[in-house]
Amino acid sequence: MKHYGFEEEPYGRAYLESRGRSTEERMALASYEAAKYLPIDFPENCLLPTVNFVPENGAVGHTFGCGIMYFPEKAEEILEKHPEHREELSEIYEIMKKENTDAMYNAAIPPRYIHIARTHLLWGGGWGGHANPDYDRLLHLGTDGIRELIEECRKTHPESAKFYDACRISMDMVDLLGDRVSEKALALSEETDDSERKAEFRRIAETFRIVPRKPAYDMYSAIMEFWMVYTMDGVDSPGRFDQFMYDYYRASSKEENEEMITRFLEAMHNVRGWNLCLSGSDENWNDETNDLSYLVLEKVTELRYNTPNLTVRVHRNTPERLLRACAESLGTGTGLPALYNDEVVCPALEDIGIPPADSHDYCMNGCNQIDIMGKSHMGLEDGEVNLGKVLSLTLFTGYDLSSGEPEMMLPPFGDPAECEDFDSFLALYYRYLDKCTDIAVEMSNISQQMFAEFYPDPYRSCLIQGCLEKGKDYKCGGPLYGDGQVLAEGVADAGDSLYAIKKLIFDSRKYTMDELTEALRDDYKGHDALYKDFSACEKFGNDIKEVDSLTAQVVDHFFRYLKTKRTFRGGVFTGGCSPFVRAAENGAAVAALPNGKHCCESMYADSIAATPGNDKNGPTASVKSMLNYDQTQACSGFVAQMKFSQGLFNTAKGRDSFLDLVRAYFGNGGQQLSINVVDRETLLKAYKEPEKYGNLIVRVGGYSDYFLNLTPELRENVIQRTEF
Repeated sequence: MKHYGFEEEPYGRAYLESRGRSTEERMALASYEAAKYLPIDFPENCLLPTVNFVPENGAVGHTFGCGIMYFPEKAEEILEKHPEHREELSEIYEIMKKENTDAMYNAAIPPRYIHIARTHLLWGGGWGGHANPDYDRLLHLGTDGIRELIEECRKTHPESAKFYDACRISMDMVDLLGDRVSEKALALSEETDDSERKAEFRRIAETFRIVPRKPAYDMYSAIMEFWMVYTMDGVDSPGRFDQFMYDYYRASSKEENEEMITRFLEAMHNVRGWNLCLSGSDENWNDETNDLSYLVLEKVTELRYNTPNLTVRVHRNTPERLLRACAESLGTGTGLPALYNDEVVCPALEDIGIPPADSHDYCMNGCNQIDIMGKSHMGLEDGEVNLGKVLSLTLFTGYDLSSGEPEMMLPPFGDPAECEDFDSFLALYYRYLDKCTDIAVEMSNISQQMFAEFYPDPYRSCLIQGCLEKGKDYKCGGPLYGDGQVLAEGVADAGDSLYAIKKLIFDSRKYTMDELTEALRDDYKGHDALYKDFSACEKFGNDIKEVDSLTAQVVDHFFRYLKTKRTFRGGVFTGGCSPFVRAAENGAAVAALPNGKHCCESMYADSIAATPGNDKNGPTASVKSMLNYDQTQACSGFVAQMKFSQGLFNTAKGRDSFLDLVRAYFGNGGQQLSINVVDRETLLKAYKEPEKYGNLIVRVGGYSDYFLNLTPELRENVIQRTEF
């Protein structure tokens, strides 16, 4: 076995030097070697130990979602810097170019599917997905306690010895990083003449002489340790932060708690941290709000950042004080927090076999995907299907007309012109929808198997319940729950278009299918009367039962069909709707639709609500339309975007009205609300001169961002949302 006689490229070097050992061991050994060289920084605004996942002297690294990553530009820099090792470094890079996750995924997925995914019809797999590790286990046991757990579980599963060896190495890696943090803090304390800064660095150094080997003992040590491993692991989502941090909150003074939470939120803003979940209920519907819940929400309101992607869980026993604190935070215009309804989410999870004790331990990840804290690997997300584009392909017998020349995407399942009634046409649409779902699921399962075989994760296996207990890796059936989540996009566009077809072609017989497809092929040019009639048809979001129920029927079919499909991880596929930044991209990839959408127009449904601007009958009507969905079928985030004027939140009466709407929506089966509080006039000014509105924050597709950061298409999407 070859050994390289230099320090450069630690991850790739150790990965190749350990050939012949199990894949788990190779990943663990590579991560351990890389940990010797990972950059560690103490940002001025928080002084928390922030770790970069790519070594200072390497072009290969590892993250939770992407497996092995290779950065060719950095490889060129290292080759130029070390010509004496050029031949051997080039050898490493040639191999890692082929063994990084992107290369392996593109080699594993059929080329036809890769092409289809690029058209925004669907996608599946391609990355490892989010998860919420059990930080409570690490903070309360320390790495020494986890090693004891590893050895106990090894006795039950001696056949998994190499897996357990890899897990031990991953805990050694955490200790190595802790030692490096301590050494660097001590060195920094000796370099500064500032007495306060000197004392702070010395305290950090002392703290990391205890953690991570031993349990954290107060809020200071817990935040320090958490931040080190959180950044080392690629900055995922903290999960139920107020629950696993509460012991440390109670062990610390009011002043220290406030200081450390402020520093933590500053640090989250530095790295664009993802979903932090507050409050919730237990399986007996007891409220789990605590003082830390209020402190985090208070500081988020005070700082007015767009991060972290804060979520608050709501249920029948949520305190009025918490709801009002949420309204106050939303009134700042940050779009934080998103609100989730335990009364819908928990039954949805229980419907796929997750018992109440664990369903009530759910949290959000990434934008707003649903996870079980420290117990699952549920994809997050595994894929996506563009329902509006599926309809376009149905109308043109599998052909995509969005890019000029028609291109066959799917085999023809039937001629829509031969459908004698709407039920026949809807059945034809479902055949195309099911085929797209099959492809997304197949791509996802190929990807899941690839990650399990080539990119195991011993570190996360130590922090996801079930893995050590079963002797199985986090990506190979180890977690207690291995379900999947595939998202529906363009929901309202599909529903509105189907209703227009039903009304004008099959009910009134005013137009024929051939007349419609000719007009769509021409992007409505020269078909003014037809365009006027189709674009004027009733739209989802206005409490019009027929269009609302048809839209809900399509989503229900998609979700129920998904549940017939098994994941490689050992669960079932489920559905949701979380467009992230993809709403405008998905719309721009769709040909003209019967709802009046022009070819490649980027205005597209950005949630389960109406296509922006189409809900004209007020917030109550919008909410009633969304309540037509059976939202207990959505096991991933089922995002409902709404926009309210700033003036509404400036008065007690306005905030009361908003909370009444929340109670009505959640009380009648709504799962989630994402709220924008911003005036249209402000958005229009920011659209013209975005540089003057650098601090303007808006809610996008399940997360908040600065308006300045959005593409012009996404800015237009936010502006066009109806303001209530």
